[in-house]
Amino acid sequence: MNSLESRLLAALASWRDAPAWRVALSGGLDSTVLLHLLARLSRQQALPPLSAIHVHHGLQAAADAWPEHCRQLCAALGVPLQVEYVRVDAGASLERAAREARYAAFTRQLGAGELLLTGQHRDDQAETLLFRLLRGAGVRGLAGMPRQRALGEGTLLRPLLGMARAELEAYARQHGLRWVEDPSNSDTRLARNFLRHQVLPPLARHWPQAAANLARSAEHLREAQGLLDELAMADLAAAATPSAFAWLALPSLALQPLRQLSPARQRNALRHWLAALGELPDSDHWRGWEALRDAAADAAPIWRMAGGELQRADGRLWWLAGPWLQAVPAPELELAQQASWSLPGNGQLNLQGELARAGLQVRYRQGGEVLQVPGRGHRDLKRLFNEQGVPAFVRSRVPLLFRGNELLAVANLPGLDGAQWGAWRLAWCPPTSEQGLS
Repeated sequence: MNSLESRLLAALASWRDAPAWRVALSGGLDSTVLLHLLARLSRQQALPPLSAIHVHHGLQAAADAWPEHCRQLCAALGVPLQVEYVRVDAGASLERAAREARYAAFTRQLGAGELLLTGQHRDDQAETLLFRLLRGAGVRGLAGMPRQRALGEGTLLRPLLGMARAELEAYARQHGLRWVEDPSNSDTRLARNFLRHQVLPPLARHWPQAAANLARSAEHLREAQGLLDELAMADLAAAATPSAFAWLALPSLALQPLRQLSPARQRNALRHWLAALGELPDSDHWRGWEALRDAAADAAPIWRMAGGELQRADGRLWWLAGPWLQAVPAPELELAQQASWSLPGNGQLNLQGELARAGLQVRYRQGGEVLQVPGRGHRDLKRLFNEQGVPAFVRSRVPLLFRGNELLAVANLPGLDGAQWGAWRLAWCPPTSEQGLS
């Protein structure tokens, strides 16, 4: 067993019980060597079933020959191959759109517990660190590519991150391997290609260990990010108190525990919380957090980000996205004998218990509504909302049950939802923030 094989096997030691190992095969040098190494090891060791996935983007004429190249390679190695054809949506960054389409295809094909192996190596990690450093990334970005991360129902693993490209090329030439070259990789107008061809080679001539040292720095920064994440989780624990409106099923935090932290720890905690929702705001955009945090108590500030927004209401921060960012059309419901109704863009409504349906209507708040409350007489709906601390962004969406012009109930609100009359209740299952930040 040669050095590359033994190091690769050591990197995969924790994954020997996975249901399957699947190689992301582009046909380039890195993935070709990875597949060849794994095919050799599978003949020597008891390893999980090995297969390959090639994603064809169709972005350039040269790429049309790559699926057949991958088929021939896999046939020679006795490895099953699956070719996925994807459509790349045009946008500001074609490279990013292609990457998203590629990983979406991998996610669809990866089964529960399966391992997707990709060929990024130590030089790629060094390039990533330098690229992100020049873009002004923080610790999370400078930590580079993670060695592993969840992907769909399985896990993505980069087992070659500790190996240099020169080692992979030497192995490929020793074993007479053929690989494809993406013509776009030589276009130095692209930032990564400029770094790869014009910046890193001079650095390596002056500092032969430049790539190794940059990759090692990324490891140090990943460890530092891990410590920051631990601090964030401790800080968020105090803010993750239950909301009085748990039925909203929206991400939220209590504001006061965050206010007690230093500004740097506030940002660290929020970065950790928002990271689970999608793309993080850049450094300049964090002024939106300060404006939201410091707004007057009676204000309703909003911090808008890509794909969602953070709102402050009654001492809590609420993350809103997807349907919560859209205006809801007026409901047009015939309350017949069924017990449940779908509200366009606004979840599901249920009428529980016994109530005569004749003349019932569902509406949303327009202003000026009053509701009879047992023992209190008629009360203005706005005051009732204020008494229960209903967040402002909910008030225009909460379903109201009318008979004619008489307001009978307000969905979900204790003492106002119909249960006060004893025999029935208006229950609402709101939409969730399914759309993340990105």
